[in-house]
Amino acid sequence: MGDKTPFDEMYNADGSVREPYRALSAWLAEQPDKGLALMQTDAEAIFRKLGITFAVYGSEEGTEKVIPFDVIPRIIAANEWRRLSKGIEQRVKALNAFLYDIYHRQEILKAGRVPEKLILNNEAFCPQMMGLEPAKGVYAHIIGVDIVRVGPDEFYVLEDNLRTPSGVSYMLEDREAMMILAPDLFQRTKVAPVETYPENLRRTLESVAPENSRGTPNIAVLTPGIYNSAYFEHSFLADQMGAQLCEGHDLFVDGGKVYMRTTTGPERVDVIYRRIDDDYLDPLTFRPDSMLGVPGLFDAYRAGNVTLVNAPGTGIADDKAVYTYVPEIIEFYLGEKALLSNVPTYNCTDEEQRKWVLENIHDLVVKEVHGSGGYGMMVGPTSTKAQHAEFKKKIEARPDNYIVQPTLNLSTCPTHINGDVAPRHVDLRPYVLVGDEVRITPGGLTRVALKKGSLVVNSSQGGGTKDTWVLED
Repeated sequence: MGDKTPFDEMYNADGSVREPYRALSAWLAEQPDKGLALMQTDAEAIFRKLGITFAVYGSEEGTEKVIPFDVIPRIIAANEWRRLSKGIEQRVKALNAFLYDIYHRQEILKAGRVPEKLILNNEAFCPQMMGLEPAKGVYAHIIGVDIVRVGPDEFYVLEDNLRTPSGVSYMLEDREAMMILAPDLFQRTKVAPVETYPENLRRTLESVAPENSRGTPNIAVLTPGIYNSAYFEHSFLADQMGAQLCEGHDLFVDGGKVYMRTTTGPERVDVIYRRIDDDYLDPLTFRPDSMLGVPGLFDAYRAGNVTLVNAPGTGIADDKAVYTYVPEIIEFYLGEKALLSNVPTYNCTDEEQRKWVLENIHDLVVKEVHGSGGYGMMVGPTSTKAQHAEFKKKIEARPDNYIVQPTLNLSTCPTHINGDVAPRHVDLRPYVLVGDEVRITPGGLTRVALKKGSLVVNSSQGGGTKDTWVLED
């Protein structure tokens, strides 16, 4: 999976500049001594002014931080992007087919291609969804697919985020900041636009409105409220789409339909883009102690009077244990080989594989099946012997609770670090919209590990973001 030197996206092994980066390389060479540092300061001011912060739970220095932004864009060639987007489209189609199947006839389980107990005993499986027909047959309308690169032509999917993928506001604001900071660089390159995302999101949501909605569908973004770490994004997207931002208490159900309280009286809501978890959606169906949801919402959804985006129960398809079966899932429903590879993954419930994992844990990455945001994971090569021992015990106690992967040598991109330009590891989260058609925004969110040698890119763990440029032909 990687000799010691990671693939550098800007430079060839002989030090020459790779084709997609030529204009950027020339531009960097022209920057005055403190040029990038000044841009970096300006960038921070832009983000503070826009109020782009994220909450860090349990951190000492106050909870709101400006997400670190790097002023050197990451560049993806047009032909590389074509390959990626074909692979992403194939994946989201197969995952939606899989969701339809497991909440209906469960053919893939009957065929023995995916183990029944992995699905039916999984906490992300939602029995209340059985037999329900979602609008246009779509379960996951908004998906973030995490992709890493390890070579010129080697890309791997790290995970699929089908519940409530976040970060798209950073993608949009990173682009806006770059257009202010480096307009001259945009003039030299043809960069595919990302700013159509909110409009495409709105189109996608309108396309899955209930059959019985009249006129232009009424869309609401349902947020847990201002204390949520992604609240900035919830309000940003509602604003950009011209939709209403609501909390649970702003909505109510009457006669099987959902209404929003407004100053001029109740207004019917057709589509809810919800940014709260399944468990909290409706205290009458899920957790009775939920203060965030709307009583009766699930019955209105079952009756086909409102569309929930993403559908409840989609989390089963992004479960880390189900992830290992995605190549099978693609073959089963589409009759095609997966265009994008999974990262090789070891299954700890298999005795042979578990034994091998325990012997080699110092070289491997261990992830909790339901963990996210870089929590509940251990990167072998950068962990202590005590941490290795602790995770061995955890795996022995609950082998079904962990997946294990080789440490990937993620590609690096030039990054501005304290006045210098140095390579740092990156990953990519492209955003996909699925409704009447599949719409993929060119590029996505590049996350960058700012610590030297670190492979952990999550903002909660000290990572930053970059603008991602997909070149047009």
